[in-house]
Amino acid sequence: MQRRALAALALSLMIVAGCGPSSNSNAPDATPGGSAGAGAAPDQLAKSGAQSKGTIGVSLLTLENPFFKVIGDNIVSAGKEHGYSTIVVSGDKDVAKQSNQIKDFIVKKVSAIVLSPCDSKSIIPVIQEANAAGIPVLTVDIPCNEPGVKIVTQVATDNFGGGREAADAMIEALGEAGGKVAILHFKQAESCQLRVKGFREVIDAHNAKSNSKIEIAMELEGGGAKDMGLKATEDSLQAHPDLRGIFAINDPSALGARAALEKAGKAENVVIIGFDGQPEGKQAIKEGKIYADPIQFPDQMGIKIVDAIIRHSKGETLPGQMLIPTKLYRQADAAADPELK
Repeated sequence: MQRRALAALALSLMIVAGCGPSSNSNAPDATPGGSAGAGAAPDQLAKSGAQSKGTIGVSLLTLENPFFKVIGDNIVSAGKEHGYSTIVVSGDKDVAKQSNQIKDFIVKKVSAIVLSPCDSKSIIPVIQEANAAGIPVLTVDIPCNEPGVKIVTQVATDNFGGGREAADAMIEALGEAGGKVAILHFKQAESCQLRVKGFREVIDAHNAKSNSKIEIAMELEGGGAKDMGLKATEDSLQAHPDLRGIFAINDPSALGARAALEKAGKAENVVIIGFDGQPEGKQAIKEGKIYADPIQFPDQMGIKIVDAIIRHSKGETLPGQMLIPTKLYRQADAAADPELK
């Protein structure tokens, strides 16, 4: 009986040992937007040479726009290099959805929250919740400069300067004839407000000293999307058949404008200035469908925001904003661009 009891005890110990974690049971999720390293045990991290610093929660305006996907992908890769896991989600231009995403980040006790606000005013209450929880909040591309919130820093394109460059391109393209121009806006994004402000400022200064007047005839909601840009352009052409130029606040709306012009048989009569420098937008510039873009550098934004998180974690005081200048990209630039076909 005693031998049987000892044998049973040995067998039970073997079974318990077999239920312990295997070498792969806590393998980190390495998929983009996942939580790479978040579930790894300390001894596994030590063996791999990694050190978990926590999780970065990222909520971007919309991942349907490739621009924001590039930002997210670079936050994931830069964060991983420095020991952070990253969760990237799409706000889908819905402030209620984005608010819930941030609440979820707060519950998860992430190390930092990065967001491009779907609406800079409506997002205030949930940013205040993150502030109260002691979680640093940073904004990327779209700022939140509203009172009552604490933002560590804003990493963005110099959108005001980019809008000024867009106006320079429009003046260049229309030449001495001047003419009527429509603006395809996305008013709920502060970054787009800055682009339009810069554009209008340069056009007004041009009109004050030049005989080749440029009239901003209409400002419509283009939604920052191809389908809405198409519809807004159709409305512009109906109201102003003699339209000569369109400033679209991003490439998707610029491409929608181009589709509307082609449909109306006016593609050769109206100049389009876009904004962003996405691959599809650059290709359209190469093909002469868009005149020029002030291009952004979303990869640099993603890398710079992670650098800001690290600097803040070390107690460094950061400037209120870190701006990355745009660069005007014309057809000659596209012709020499090795990334285009």
